[in-house]
Amino acid sequence: MKTFFLLYLILALVCLSSPLYAQSSPVETLGNTISVHHESNTLVIKTKQAEARVWVYSPSTIRVNITKKFNPDDTSFVVVQKEAGINYTESESSIVIRTTKIKLVIGKSPLRFNFYTADGKALSSDDPTIGTSWQNSRVTNYRKIYPDERFIGLGEKRGNLDRRGQSFTNWSADVGGDDPQYKSFPFYMGLHGGLTYGIFLDNTNKSYFDFGGPSDKTISSFSADAGDMNYYFFGSQSIAGIIKDYTWLTGRMDMPPLWSLGYQQCRWSYGSTKEVLELAQTFRKLQIPADVLYLDIDYMDHYKIFTWNNTNFPDPKAMTDSLKAMGFHLVTIVDPGIKIEKGYNKYDDGLAKKYFVSNTNGVPYIGKAWPGEVHFPDFLDSKVRKWWGNSFSVLTNPGVEGFWNDMNEPSTWGKDAQNDVKSAKYSLATVNNIMGMQMARSTYEGVRLLMGNKRPFILTRAAYSGTQRYSAVWTGDNNSSDEHLLLGQNLVNTLGLSGMAFTGVDIGGFFGNGSPALMVRWNSLGVYTPMFRNHACTGTAYREPWRWGADNEKIIKNDINERYRLMPYIYSTFYQAHQTGLPVSRSLAINYPQDSNVYKPTYQTEFMFGDNILVAPVISSLTVAEVYLPKGNWYRKSTDSLYEGGKKYIVTALLSDLPIFIKAGAIITKQQVVQSTSEKGDGILELNIWNSDKGSDFNYYEDDGTSYNYQNGQSYDRIIHFSPAKKMIVMDAATGKFTSKYKQIKLVLHGFNSIKNVKINGVTYPIKNNTPDIIFYNKIRAIKITY
Repeated sequence: MKTFFLLYLILALVCLSSPLYAQSSPVETLGNTISVHHESNTLVIKTKQAEARVWVYSPSTIRVNITKKFNPDDTSFVVVQKEAGINYTESESSIVIRTTKIKLVIGKSPLRFNFYTADGKALSSDDPTIGTSWQNSRVTNYRKIYPDERFIGLGEKRGNLDRRGQSFTNWSADVGGDDPQYKSFPFYMGLHGGLTYGIFLDNTNKSYFDFGGPSDKTISSFSADAGDMNYYFFGSQSIAGIIKDYTWLTGRMDMPPLWSLGYQQCRWSYGSTKEVLELAQTFRKLQIPADVLYLDIDYMDHYKIFTWNNTNFPDPKAMTDSLKAMGFHLVTIVDPGIKIEKGYNKYDDGLAKKYFVSNTNGVPYIGKAWPGEVHFPDFLDSKVRKWWGNSFSVLTNPGVEGFWNDMNEPSTWGKDAQNDVKSAKYSLATVNNIMGMQMARSTYEGVRLLMGNKRPFILTRAAYSGTQRYSAVWTGDNNSSDEHLLLGQNLVNTLGLSGMAFTGVDIGGFFGNGSPALMVRWNSLGVYTPMFRNHACTGTAYREPWRWGADNEKIIKNDINERYRLMPYIYSTFYQAHQTGLPVSRSLAINYPQDSNVYKPTYQTEFMFGDNILVAPVISSLTVAEVYLPKGNWYRKSTDSLYEGGKKYIVTALLSDLPIFIKAGAIITKQQVVQSTSEKGDGILELNIWNSDKGSDFNYYEDDGTSYNYQNGQSYDRIIHFSPAKKMIVMDAATGKFTSKYKQIKLVLHGFNSIKNVKINGVTYPIKNNTPDIIFYNKIRAIKITY
């Protein structure tokens, strides 16, 4: 009786206090087990109220599905892997599933799911009193919170890195508030007692995450408005390991085109061929490196997608040919709304083929966007995706190679369309969160076929788990302010925690006119942002690098030069993302999850750029900053001064010198400045190594940067080892069939004292003033350097 009363009291308090629940609806709990049986690779558990299924996908990944009625179709829009076999033992009170990484103990009465490490340490458990419950169609899982537990993840969410005490909604929408945002990533990680775990809720309905918010600080929960309680549990014992498992499950990015990693210039809008070509010519005249120019909505005929404004852009192919001759690639915006206009081929064809989402009575839904009244394609239908993808020939034939998907939450002005709109198989309320991802998928699949063996660049505003397979993302509309400079970096960091490696912000802020100092500072941060794009709204001041006065132009140019100098390191880091799912810009929580300082608001925007570069963002009004350096030794990039880690420092932060620190033992490859990634350069690869008492490795990678030949062995993959104990640097023989574009290697050592000479494969090179000036040929298969 006491237990029943406690259950009733807790549920009543939750219903009355939580904004996630309608107060008048009864709550139904999962109940007790009445049967257990094994179907193929599935464990099936039934109660009077529902049934649960459990699958093992890998030693560190287990899926749990709890539902009133299991759908044998069991489709996931996200998961790309298949389940493995399952073994379990059963007793009167419990069922135990063991892998080499996880032990899942399933309590029978009531039915509860409790996860442990293989050796029995508690990772995450159902709340024993509530567990999983329903209120009308909404399904919720309640979990125990440990006293020292932190929560990180959920992608594009504002607030602190540590989500403890906060609650969030996943509902992709074009809104300017704190939550929800454009993107929905129902994946988070928990940390407590030196342990880590992850949970991915694979449910595309509107969902909610509460990490010990107002209702009960001892219980976390995640829920969805409808559908199954369908989640994947990850038990790897590192944040990096969980991200690897999550992206193994949901897919990883292709190698991007090399040009998309260069500097990108965008604006709403560059309005004519003349303006675009003059812009490109100015970059080359001033010798400011750049690779990408954008066309926003004004390149279209009255904002109708897959059209050109023939007055201002009379010959798109001649324009793109001229741009390519200068080393530029063109990206054009594409929105999902198709203008309702008889005689417009996309409208007529889509209407005739019934390719648009419709109201419940079957009439195509009418929304409002840039062209006026529009219909929206049903991207959940494979026939529509193919139709959409083929439409890009209007852009690819003239030579466009980048495609910017915007307004795809979907954004419809003035009303919320989801309640009465459906696609062919689903209500839009069920799939709203995934429409942006499916549009990006449609774009990717279409241009992938149209462009043959050439890699496209795709960018999307709305996204869901798995989007990394198809597209880069940016954080949407922001303001030209220091607050949004820091906010943008927080969002990039948390998107990285959710599997999105190729991310960016509108450098300088989309809305408003910031100060020259803000523009300089934000540009310097952009050097270390995976996508380096300057973008601004119509009516704002022009933001090109030369608009801010001669002194500021020099700083901006030097920073963009550094981006291009770092390109061999950056491309190798993207290869790591392609192979492992690890982001390019990494929250310090990935490398230092147990360090409480990295979660403090003062330091939570700091991040690692790849394995070896730590960046401390600073607002534009400061010339000194407080930074925290995690355990280990670090070198200030601009001075090579050595800092002991695990401490806080007050450092100079001039506009020309953002606080950047290099990890001791770092191996960073660089090149000389080029004006675009298509420029050949001088053929010298600079091998920079910072001294340490600990060894390190770096996976250096090259391919042609444009094709998919790397998938067939046409790559250059080389492991570089630094061994301080042996006073040795070893470059393993390269693997792959691609020939490096660098014919020579220049060795640059940092922090090495009292070195008199260096031997490279037995040949001695003298050192002057502790500074090597050594260039050697890259044709030797394996290279051994001693000092």
